[in-house]
Amino acid sequence: MGIFRKNQYRKKYSPTADGSDRKEFRAAANASVKGAGGSQAGNAGSGHEKSLHSESYLQTVWRRFKHHHLATVSLVILAVITIAALLAPVIAPYDPTAIVGGFSQPPSWEFWLGTDQIGRDMLSRLLYATRISLLVGVMATLISTVIGVILGLIAGYFGGIADMVIMRFTDMVMSFPYILLVLVAAAIFKPGLWNIILILGFVDWPGVARLVRSNVLNLRETNFIKGNIVAGMPLRHILFSEILPNTAAPILVYATSVLALSILDEAALSFLGQGVQPPTPSLGNMLNGAQSLTVLTSKPWLWIPPGLLIVVIVMSINFIGDALRDALDPNGGN
Repeated sequence: MGIFRKNQYRKKYSPTADGSDRKEFRAAANASVKGAGGSQAGNAGSGHEKSLHSESYLQTVWRRFKHHHLATVSLVILAVITIAALLAPVIAPYDPTAIVGGFSQPPSWEFWLGTDQIGRDMLSRLLYATRISLLVGVMATLISTVIGVILGLIAGYFGGIADMVIMRFTDMVMSFPYILLVLVAAAIFKPGLWNIILILGFVDWPGVARLVRSNVLNLRETNFIKGNIVAGMPLRHILFSEILPNTAAPILVYATSVLALSILDEAALSFLGQGVQPPTPSLGNMLNGAQSLTVLTSKPWLWIPPGLLIVVIVMSINFIGDALRDALDPNGGN
């Protein structure tokens, strides 16, 4: 009986069978291949979904961040610039305040970026100036963020008179023209590195405070916050362990814009002589010599490197901030 079935099968699907039988055989074969391929694709899709569900929050943020190619390149560029600035005492060829060459020498093998008006090496000064400008930007951002977060938490959580007083003071500070307020503060206090850091830090906080307040007002009405209140959790725990972590993402994104703005403000104030004072180099006071038309037209090595570096740093920070905004968005796609 088994031999008869085999012969019948061979006859039905043999090459000498009619065209309809061959078509039926091919259709059956194709269906089996498609079924296998579909099952493999289904397994691959389910494996991909499992990998997405198993990844941590930071892995998700990094995966989304990498989709922004400009931000990835900007992160590499900013990392290189930061490392070069931190290693300035090691890689700088000369002392940034020492007179080592002739006045306003053009770039050469001895001085790669030339010398300034009194014979100091431009490359060495540029490395040290980047350290100062990044320090001003980071410290001013840190101060303004801490002040804004504390005031925003108080105003948003307690409400009432505290909210009204803090927000009216915030509106008053924001009503002044920003650059005018900075210039007046810089003129009142003695120009210097730490004075400019404190001025920028105490001027940039209103935006952070309003952002934090708006988020706290929404989080205050959620069930998990009400549950903590009913459970008798201490106020410190509710503010800094429950509310603040859920507000960290927008704060981080906003801090990137404050960082870029602080670097630009330092450059503007130092350019006008109200910021970091010589002989301490900064990207702003290195541009100070560009006020002369002769320097602008005939000595471009004095102003193009620091000006170009400011543009690159600020654009890199802005691209990174845009990517972080999308990567930290809880409603963002996979």
